[in-house]
Amino acid sequence: MAERVAVLLASLALLTGCAGPVAGTAHPVRLGDGDRGKFKAYYERVNSAGDESASQQAKLLKDTQHPDFRQKACDLRGATIKVEPTWTTLRADADWTPPGEKAHPRGDVYVVAVTITIRQQDQVIGSQIGSVHVVLLDDEVYGFAPCLGG
Repeated sequence: MAERVAVLLASLALLTGCAGPVAGTAHPVRLGDGDRGKFKAYYERVNSAGDESASQQAKLLKDTQHPDFRQKACDLRGATIKVEPTWTTLRADADWTPPGEKAHPRGDVYVVAVTITIRQQDQVIGSQIGSVHVVLLDDEVYGFAPCLGG
């Protein structure tokens, strides 16, 4: 069990970008209420799916994976995540590319500070603060698999 928890916590660290700093100067994004609402709705869907089941959340994460990176997937080994963004930190990050990738994702890339809690069978096994990336592309919000470091 301890080995499994270590693997899940390592996945959590990858999800939050290894908790490393994000380059650039933080300036809150001036998004309209409609676009800001899309980001909020995205994370509400992620969290609601996790409340339903690990398989529901895994399906949602796969379905909302950025189209340029659909081949990248992660196995959270039956765990779920709860993502709590700090919306005042949301900002554009136009120069970001996923770790190990050369191509910049299509769309408008944003980064936001989050607290992520990982649960296994309704038991919290870890929590971390970090940054994740999301993209607004063709009026839809897309994320990145936890193994891409968000």
